[in-house]
Amino acid sequence: MKKIGVILASVREGRNGEKIANWFMEEASHKDIGLDFSLIDLKEIDLPSMNEPVSPKASSDYIYDHTRKWSRIIDAFDGFVILTPEYNHGYPGSLKNALDYLYEEWNGKPVGLVGYGGGGAQYSRRYLKDVFSVIELVPMEEEVSIKKIWNAFDSEGRPIQDFIEGSISRLLNQMADYLKSD
Repeated sequence: MKKIGVILASVREGRNGEKIANWFMEEASHKDIGLDFSLIDLKEIDLPSMNEPVSPKASSDYIYDHTRKWSRIIDAFDGFVILTPEYNHGYPGSLKNALDYLYEEWNGKPVGLVGYGGGGAQYSRRYLKDVFSVIELVPMEEEVSIKKIWNAFDSEGRPIQDFIEGSISRLLNQMADYLKSD
């Protein structure tokens, strides 16, 4: 079974990302497509600002324990789904920092995007693809966009479909197909 890391990018207090993560993990758990999902919460990982003296593209000989731990976490997965908000038409610094720490560990792995915010994180998702091309993550064509996040879920954490574009099922099926051909 292929292992997929679901990265919760927001580290803010009172973040909507936890609601998105709970929903995503519940939906993903019902899919019988050979994928095993684990949540990676960047708030719990708590990486300091990138402080390795050498670019990870030049060397994966990391000097800090937190980088070696992060490397082991990411290296253990076959692919990723990133749950990202949009801040000022960009993705959170916590996500950029987490991506920048590593290079080889990301290479060739598929990545899906679930974006949320006022406009569904359209800019955040677009700009992430530029970073993915450099670290050689392979973005899936299908994406999930959750607009008007403040209205997108009911009081019990269930999604109100009017605010969600894209499909978790299509995204995960694309990822499963990509990993089968790997």
